[in-house]
Amino acid sequence: MNFICCIRVFAQADHFQHAGNAQFDCTPALMRERLNDNFEIFQLYIREFYANLTTVAWRGCIDTITSMEEDLRNTLIVTKDKTQYDMKAKRILARKSVLSHILAATVDEFKGMPIKEVAKHIEGEIYISRVPVGSGLTNHETVDAKGDRIVTLNTEDFENDEGLVRFDVLFYVRMKDGISQIIINVEAQKAKPSGYSLLNRAIFYVSRLISSQKERDFVGDNYDDIKRVYTIWICMNMDSCIWNYVHLTNDAFMGNFDWEGKLDMINIVLLGVPNELPEKDEKYELHRLLSTLFSVDLPPEKRIDILQNEYNMAHEDEFREEMTEMCNLSEGIWERGIEEGEARGEEKGKIEGQMDVIRWMKDHPNSTPEQAMQAFGLS
Repeated sequence: MNFICCIRVFAQADHFQHAGNAQFDCTPALMRERLNDNFEIFQLYIREFYANLTTVAWRGCIDTITSMEEDLRNTLIVTKDKTQYDMKAKRILARKSVLSHILAATVDEFKGMPIKEVAKHIEGEIYISRVPVGSGLTNHETVDAKGDRIVTLNTEDFENDEGLVRFDVLFYVRMKDGISQIIINVEAQKAKPSGYSLLNRAIFYVSRLISSQKERDFVGDNYDDIKRVYTIWICMNMDSCIWNYVHLTNDAFMGNFDWEGKLDMINIVLLGVPNELPEKDEKYELHRLLSTLFSVDLPPEKRIDILQNEYNMAHEDEFREEMTEMCNLSEGIWERGIEEGEARGEEKGKIEGQMDVIRWMKDHPNSTPEQAMQAFGLS
């Protein structure tokens, strides 16, 4: 049972009245305002809740409330672990050796090029969860000593960045001509989202990658200077290997006129990766790599073996350490999830009985503890 469950349980007792005390308001809105996802405030609120309950309500709720405290503490631990796991996964994804394989498979100019050569084309810093996606936040503007305006990617920390969405991985690539550049964004998803269409989000991201270039990569109306962009989405836990390429096309319905411009400016790549390791085959080479890196079903020793022998990776101590830490975090989250599920099953019966007590007291606000105990066969 999580934080929201706590609110729902307490909200059932929204107008307890204790003999000699003022009415105790416990509405969902007030709960959310006062708790605000803060464990310390949660504990204070519980004590206030205790102080305004009758004896029978105390007896009926104390186990549930204590369990809620422990459950919330465990939820905070799991959330912290998940955050650490996500960052470890992004750091592994952002390694040049991994990005080079992704570029070699998805960007035409690099197909067939040796992976080590591809890595040399990745320029500058690789930004990991540092650049905001939101309009007006992606760029940062400064003025140099000469008074000239300089616009760069915004990597500054925000005082309050709760809810701020950032690109998972973002970097520039120098093309083989040595002059032009493209911008690459790589996003990792644990599973296909259920609350929205992933393609729609990818379209939003690629649009931001285009529009945010204004004043940073091109100025004024020099639209021919807009850099080509790729947003590459890796979605785990799919049923099979998936690979879609979404891009612009030019369908001539009337006449024959050559409209100049870059049809290849916008590129969306959607990769679905199963947990089950794909077979060793050239067409599955990228999916097998991604599954090896991020599948929860693969033992650490097997991961390292495949990375070393098939992809010539994981030789560096730092890389091996990051892989080990990510695997350990993944196993810890999985084990706690199993324990939490078992605990929920055991508590379900208790909670239902305790909720009956709360509902009865709400319907009988002037009852005595003895009457309540008799109603539930406790006397």
